[in-house]
Amino acid sequence: MQDTQTQLEVIYRGAEEVLVRDELIKKLERGTPLRIKAGFDPTAADLHLGHTVLINKLRQFQDLGHQVLFLIGDFTSLIGDPTGKNETRKPLTPEQIQENARTYAEQVFKILDPDKTEVCYNSEWANKLTSADMIRLLAQQTVARMLERDDFSKRYKEGRPISLHEFAYPLMQGYDSVAMRADVELGGTDQKFNLLMGRELQKDAGQEPQCVLTMPLLEGLDGVKKMSKSLNNYIGLMDSPGDMYGKLMGISDELMWRYYELLSFKSVEAIDKLKSAANPQAAKMELARELIERFHDAEAAQRASRAAGNKFKAGDIPDEMPELVLECEGDSLPLMVVLREAGLAASSSEARNRIAQGAARIDGDVETDPKAACVAGSIRVYQCGKKRFARVSVKKI
Repeated sequence: MQDTQTQLEVIYRGAEEVLVRDELIKKLERGTPLRIKAGFDPTAADLHLGHTVLINKLRQFQDLGHQVLFLIGDFTSLIGDPTGKNETRKPLTPEQIQENARTYAEQVFKILDPDKTEVCYNSEWANKLTSADMIRLLAQQTVARMLERDDFSKRYKEGRPISLHEFAYPLMQGYDSVAMRADVELGGTDQKFNLLMGRELQKDAGQEPQCVLTMPLLEGLDGVKKMSKSLNNYIGLMDSPGDMYGKLMGISDELMWRYYELLSFKSVEAIDKLKSAANPQAAKMELARELIERFHDAEAAQRASRAAGNKFKAGDIPDEMPELVLECEGDSLPLMVVLREAGLAASSSEARNRIAQGAARIDGDVETDPKAACVAGSIRVYQCGKKRFARVSVKKI
């Protein structure tokens, strides 16, 4: 096992906050593998790159010699995580949870080492709790403490309903840490309240409290909002290589470096070298290849790159073209507006007609929807007809 300082450098890379640093140092200095916990509620059938920010950090802990506890929240999914929600979530059926959990277990081993991973389901211990056990657990916190959470506090002040079972969620997440005897728990910055609950319940149970490591929330393809399937700004781990390549090549240069920081396994020195080369397009291609290799394979990454190259040739895209920035007040602009404002069409009606005729392309792909979203933060090549091109950056104001 590596020395403590080397481990801390790896652990802190990309992290938002570590609580409590001195306690973590003491745990590391013992020289024995720590139990590293991260939980995921199977609320959808597949994971996206936003989820992998935590999973990548788990892999780094594995490489340092620690044991990873990958927790699938099949019980807590029945409650529904209220984090960041302004209304009560609709619980999933047990059948939906079971199917989603199965796919999660398959997907995470594209990153994690199976030999150093313990896959856990919190129904294993939560289903054994009696009514008396639940009452004792609920008695360990107050309503006032729960209302310290921003989302609960906001809903309470606005008069929005808060169901009693939602108060149980952070307690159950904290109880997971007790049942698993976690040394460290990872979560997004929005999970801090729940993560700290684990520390409190472990203390009450006579255990050494876990350290907490929060990771940033990964921005979606728009470069603004958290990556989410509901916002359609995500890249799924089950996406085809071609779709992954196209989406990654369409992100802004600024967002690309953010993705390098949180998603790439390259060293800091290697990333700095890519930055100094001052060739964002080449760096973006390298990022796309790395991620596609991770979730598919090297051959799939090569095919996706070649297919993208052929697609651009089919569109006869020139090396030089006008470049401009379009501002938008929302999260995106409709394609017909982009074509009009970029001077590729004389009016909205002409843009709409050209799109309907199949004469409009985005990054070489034909687009026939005049309202297709050109998301803020993206830089793409737009084509209208055979000879009119523009490289347009959509910027949110």
